[in-house]
Amino acid sequence: MMNGKVCLVTGANTGIGYATAVGLAERGATVVMLCRDETKGATAVRDVQQSTSNPQVELLLCDLASLVSIRQAAAEFQTRHEALHVLINNASVIPRQREVTADGFERQFVVNHLAYFLLTDLLLDVLKASALARIINVSSQVHTGGVVDFADLQSERGYRPTQVYANTKLMNVLFTFELARRLAGSAGAAPTGVAPAVTANCLHPGVVDTNLGRDYSGLPRSVSRPGLSWAEGARTSLYLATAPEVAGVTGRYFRNEREERATAVAYDEALAQRLWAISAELTGI
Repeated sequence: MMNGKVCLVTGANTGIGYATAVGLAERGATVVMLCRDETKGATAVRDVQQSTSNPQVELLLCDLASLVSIRQAAAEFQTRHEALHVLINNASVIPRQREVTADGFERQFVVNHLAYFLLTDLLLDVLKASALARIINVSSQVHTGGVVDFADLQSERGYRPTQVYANTKLMNVLFTFELARRLAGSAGAAPTGVAPAVTANCLHPGVVDTNLGRDYSGLPRSVSRPGLSWAEGARTSLYLATAPEVAGVTGRYFRNEREERATAVAYDEALAQRLWAISAELTGI
C-alpha cells in the first residue's frame, strides 16, 4: 500500500499517465496529476477520485514546453507538500511538424527531455528529504534507434518526428543512468546493501493504444490502433513506484516489470555527462 506517500505524475490526464495515477490512487497514495489543460486535468482528477474512492488526488497545472511554467509548477508543488516519495516523468509528445516553443526550443526536445531534467532537478531536495524516494522516467524501446547529435539538438537540419522521438527517448535513458550515478555519490553503483536516498530508473511501457502511439505510427487519432490498454501500459511504472523488491534498485532499464539491458550507447558515461552539462546550461540550473 502507498498510504502516506505523495506521488507526482506528469502527463496524467490521459493515456499511461492517467492509468498510473489511477493505480497509485487505488493503493492509497496522495496523487498529484500534472497536466497542461485545466479543463481536461480537472475532469481527470474527478474521474480518478470517483473511480478509486480516494479524495487525495489533485491537479497541478504545468506546460512542460515552458521552462517558466515548470519552475512555477515545482514551486507550487512545494507550497502544498513537504514530501515527495515518487516522481514519474511520463509526459511526451510527437508533433508531426517541427514546432518551436516560446523559449526557442524544438518541442519534442524540451517536453520529452529538458522537462524531465529540469522538473527532477527542481524537486530533488524534497525527494531527498522524503527518502527512500523514487524517480521513474518513462522512455521507450525505440531509444535503441536514437542518437544524440550535439551539433543539431534542435533538429534544425531536418525534422523526422519518429527519429526525433527516438533521440529524446535515448536521452531519457542517458539522463536516468547519469542521475542514478550522481545520486549514489560516485561514478559506480551504490555500495552493496546500501540504498541511495533517491533511486532513478527508466522503462519501456510497451506499445500502448494512446494518442501518442497514433502520432508515432502516423495514423489519424480517429483510427483504432492495436496495442496495450492504458492500464497494461502503466504496469511497469507502477511496479517501479511501489514494489518493495526494487526499493534500492537504481540506474536500471525495465520492461514488463523486469530489468533489461538498454542499448549499448546508453551506458556511455562521457556521453551522458556531456548531455547533462548541456541540459543544465539550457535550463539555467
